Amino acid sequence: MTITISAFAWVPDFAQGNVKDLRPRWALEEAGLPYEVHLLGPDDADGPAYRAWQPFGQVPAYRDDEVELFESGAILLRIAELSEVLRPADRAEAGRVEAWVFAALNSVEPKIDNLVLPPLFHLGEAWVEGQRPHAEALVDKRLKGLADWLNGRDWLTGRFSVADIMMATVLRAIKDHDLLAQHPNLAAYLARCLSRPAFARALEAQLETFRAHEPV
Repeated sequence: MTITISAFAWVPDFAQGNVKDLRPRWALEEAGLPYEVHLLGPDDADGPAYRAWQPFGQVPAYRDDEVELFESGAILLRIAELSEVLRPADRAEAGRVEAWVFAALNSVEPKIDNLVLPPLFHLGEAWVEGQRPHAEALVDKRLKGLADWLNGRDWLTGRFSVADIMMATVLRAIKDHDLLAQHPNLAAYLARCLSRPAFARALEAQLETFRAHEPV
């Protein structure tokens, strides 16, 4: 089976290592599944051909011999289906994995984005500092719930799964933030995820792409 994911050929330094094609790259490395990368140049994401694949011009998009998908959560669940390593053992486990993938995307990531993105894209604007305490409080509420769930657990669903890939890539955005440090078991969980060799391979693959297409 031929698997293809889309990725940007280059992004600015602050985004390198954080673009969301890292998620399927990591899952595919864990699964031991080979894949090809469809690279997007500066204008490609807005072209009609790519919009027919990914309606919003984002990455990643995914295709294999059977399906064509966009949105990283859907892609990770598809990769899990194809992988003897990541495939849930039964419907009960599959339901838990799906729930935690959606939790990472819907309950945790929006709160973290509201904390970390304004200083990146609206630096110096007065409202950014004004909204920070509220944003931090909402993130901390989510981190507390997650830390409570992980108390006594190594992984979200009993064994490492695509739910952990999704949650770890969400939490990476605050890996150096004091809020994460206030929840030691959660910080340890993130470190455990990011110490996996498949993550290192996926991260290097993304960064190598950017190095190879650095603007002259």
